[in-house]
Parts: sequence; structure tokens; C-alpha cells
Amino acid sequence: MVQACIFDLDGVIVNTAVYHYKAWKKLANELEFDFTEAQNEKLKGLSRMRSLQLILEWGGVDKTPLEQQELAAIKNSWYVDMINRMTPEDVLPGAAAFLQQVRAAGIKTGLGSASKNAGLILEKTGLLHLFDAVVDGNTVTASKPDPQVFLQCAKLLHTRPAHCVVFEDAIAGIEAAKAAGMKVIGIGDPAVLQGADEVVKGLHEMSVERLTQKAKSKKLNPEAKSKKLKA
Repeated sequence: MVQACIFDLDGVIVNTAVYHYKAWKKLANELEFDFTEAQNEKLKGLSRMRSLQLILEWGGVDKTPLEQQELAAIKNSWYVDMINRMTPEDVLPGAAAFLQQVRAAGIKTGLGSASKNAGLILEKTGLLHLFDAVVDGNTVTASKPDPQVFLQCAKLLHTRPAHCVVFEDAIAGIEAAKAAGMKVIGIGDPAVLQGADEVVKGLHEMSVERLTQKAKSKKLNPEAKSKKLKA
């Protein structure tokens, strides 16, 4: 039985990847190397500092921990300036409608994101009131694929992990959800998100009825499989 839905932010609720890409690319260019969209895809679900460390490795640039903190702060200032101009029009198709459906059905909603700007984004896009709990990069110490963000969200929602369904667009996020003992629906390409229990193109393809049907199936109900094995 699904008692709570936990959503990643970037690529699931809104698409801020383009802003991350522009800010990281600007930083890389100032350090005299380039940063590609393909590399940006590899940063999905990772923390800001881990993303920076990978980018510096790709650029062959060595920086001290203090210098890394300074660079991360510069990148974030550019990024925040961009997302401050976000509006409800930046919400991905079907996201707001599905959140409203889920809540109307009595299912709790939570956000589990590595972003330290999740609160600002939800405020600017008018979605903050649709979440019962928000756990982001400001409240966790480990980034995905560590399950901490999802486990903490489930705790705030007073829901056992086995009764949570996570919506994720990143491999690291899917691994985190699985490590937390949760069911996970991937948002994106099935060929990429092979670890998910089910994959859809976006939340516009979801409904409470479809969620309920998936939860009853063996694919999204590990407890049912366990009972069958014991029988």
C-alpha cells in the first residue's frame, strides 16, 4: 500500500538542469577549460561539492578544499540569480496536477533532493504548499546514492520505507531509493534507468489509479513477493 510519495526535484518536478549547466560551464570557462552537456548529465543527483570535484578532475585543475568552497559559492551565486527568475511556468508538465491528485487521495508527499536551493525553487514555482516534508542538501550530510535523504524524508512523513514510492530521474537517486528499501519510479529513458521498478517519461503519464495499480503488482510490491516465497 502506498502511503507516501517522495519526489526528487530537478528533472522530476522542475527542470533546472539547464541553469546548473550554464553556471558550471561559466565556471569551467573562467578556469580555462570547457564543460559539456554530456558531462552535465553525469552530475544528476550529486551534491554541489561532488559535482565541482568531478568538473575539476575533468578539467585537470587542482584546488585546495578552501578554494573549492569558494568556487562552489561563486557557481551557486550565478545559479541562484537564474532560479530567482523562475515562475510556475517552469514546472514540468503534469507535476503539479499529479501532486494535487496524490494529496487528494490521502497520500503524503515529500521532497528528497540534493539541491540546497530546493526551498527557493518550490517557492518561486508556487509548489511549496504541495509538500508535507522537504529534505534537501541543507539538512543531510550524505549525497545520493546514500539513502539518507529518502530515509529522513520518510521519517518526517511518519511512513515506513516499504510504503514509500520515490520518483527519480537519476541513477544515483534510484540507487539511493533502493538502498532505503523503497519502490522507485524512474522519470526518463528506460534504457538508462534500468534499476527502477517502472519508468515513465514524466509525471504527466502518472495518475493515482496508475500508482495504485503499480503498487499492487509484484513489480512494485516486494512484500507480496516475499509472502509468496514463504507460502
